[in-house]
Amino acid sequence: MPGQPGPAEPLERVIAAMAVQQWHVGGRLHPELADHIPSYRAVPRELLDQIWQRHFHRALAVVREGTVPAPEAFDEADVARDRVARGVPLGDGLRAFRRAMSAIRDLFLAEATERGLDPGLVVDRTRCLWELADVASLQIAAVHRQAEVASALLDARRRAGFLRGLLYGTLSAAEIHSGAAIYGLDPARPHRAIRAVPDGDVDPDAPARSLESHGRGNGRGALLTVLDETVVGVVEEKPEIGDLGVTAGLGPPTDLTAVHRSFRAAGRLLEAARAYGLRGVYDLGDLSWRVAVVAEPELAELLLERYLRPLEAEGQFGALVEESVRGYLETGRHIREVARGAHVHVNTVRYRLRRFEELTGTSLDAPDTAVELSWALAARELRTPPRGPAGPAP
Repeated sequence: MPGQPGPAEPLERVIAAMAVQQWHVGGRLHPELADHIPSYRAVPRELLDQIWQRHFHRALAVVREGTVPAPEAFDEADVARDRVARGVPLGDGLRAFRRAMSAIRDLFLAEATERGLDPGLVVDRTRCLWELADVASLQIAAVHRQAEVASALLDARRRAGFLRGLLYGTLSAAEIHSGAAIYGLDPARPHRAIRAVPDGDVDPDAPARSLESHGRGNGRGALLTVLDETVVGVVEEKPEIGDLGVTAGLGPPTDLTAVHRSFRAAGRLLEAARAYGLRGVYDLGDLSWRVAVVAEPELAELLLERYLRPLEAEGQFGALVEESVRGYLETGRHIREVARGAHVHVNTVRYRLRRFEELTGTSLDAPDTAVELSWALAARELRTPPRGPAGPAP
């Protein structure tokens, strides 16, 4: 009828009334978020105002048009990155968004009721606002998770970059102290470099996390990552790894600014432990001079030629002689213990030892013979070839 308002006019009056109260409603909402969602206390008020304005204007558009935008129309990436950077969990972000949407729906219902908006239109637009909340929540969750993944990858790259520089000795003292503060390392305490490889074809990321977890505790610091398929990092103390399937070399304790030297030692220890087929974490105290056996193959070959190759010509008897000689050294030259372990008479052991001296032209009483023979026997134990590279050498 002429003079009677069209259906759009009452709706526009509701929208106009809502727009007038935008900042009044937002002003009540902000302290509610801080009270009920503690993580939002880290978000500055001006940022909250910006996102509130975005949500409010989008909701007014939905009330006016009666349609909800497609998910890809919701650009929440900047908000997601900000919340992730401030440590706001996804659940808290969704709770805050739902509170904002609830406030907008309540405002719409109040203004629509006061102005006598058609009940059917009220129901339809309320449904649209619910749908808007659902679609936006799914999109917020998706971009938040993407931002978390991106943040984690960036953090992993930064962590790896810091550790690479620390372990290869390319960081300044200022960079070391700055990184230590970020990653929970105490520059006043000595640290030990560690290099580890997992058993078999296991992804090294999981052992890296486990070793870091074992390295922490009781106020100790630890930081590990994976570089070139090798687990590397620093720990304050030798980690107890239980049944974790890794072989690791642990360098000596040193100041963080000199930990690159410990890293080089850790590489040699890892190489030696793997050569002997060992599992676990090994430092110089564990492997001692055996590290040099691996590092000096030419000398090892010379000593094998001098002390053990002459026994090979004796066949099975030569193997028995070698077994007795090995037991003689391991028991501290106690012939009776060697005989008891081999289930033979002591005179049999004496004969084998004397035959060893005849075949090699050496004396088992000579100090040099004990050292060189131990070296040759350790070289005999080496696994050949080793199971793979011990990681990049600095």
